[in-house]
Amino acid sequence: MAITTQTVEFPSNGGTAGGYLALPESGSGPGVVVVQEWWGLDPSLKIMVERLAEAGFVALAPDLYHGELANHDEMDKAGHLMQSLPADRAAKDMSGAVDFLAGHDAVTGDGLGVMGFCMGGMLTFLLAAGRGDKIKAAVPFYGFPGPDSEPDWSGLTAVVRGHMAENDDFFTPDGARALEKKLRDLGKDVELTVHPGSGHAFMNPMNTLGTKDDELAARCWAEATSFLRSQLG
Repeated sequence: MAITTQTVEFPSNGGTAGGYLALPESGSGPGVVVVQEWWGLDPSLKIMVERLAEAGFVALAPDLYHGELANHDEMDKAGHLMQSLPADRAAKDMSGAVDFLAGHDAVTGDGLGVMGFCMGGMLTFLLAAGRGDKIKAAVPFYGFPGPDSEPDWSGLTAVVRGHMAENDDFFTPDGARALEKKLRDLGKDVELTVHPGSGHAFMNPMNTLGTKDDELAARCWAEATSFLRSQLG
């Protein structure tokens, strides 16, 4: 038996949202919500969902753009999709994904993880803060909310282990360090590692920005999956 994947639908605040679900070979494991980059629910994100399943997790990526996609040579379109994404709809869709996973027969343990990349890294923080009742571990990659888009941090109960890029005009190292200090001062268990020499999107399996770093990606992936296992059982 290999991992199994399927497109699923789940309730989202009175409406319906969709997503890409992958189950591990064993058929069960801890649940992890995976949050997309600004391209949408594209092949590169599906690869990450499948890798989590291969590592033993039940992984679900909600389709926050509801079927819209930008190709990797369409940065203007990706930027437009990200800017025009209704924040409240994204929050509801991610929360719906949390409830779907939490109630799924294949999911073990009583807490969930969340992992996101770029825009999804930023949304990882928002989801963890908004659903502290369920999210126990968060792994944001090169993304975080700026001072003007921070959530109410009182709801954040998850342990956060983030991986940021040193050469990043989107989400700067200084911004990451400032947020880490702020959250630690609030008593949160947060570590945001800035990886020397790395560029934004260094994890992306399709090398969307030409910054992929295979050695660093492998190291971060091993750390992230080990961390999620330790927190979620």
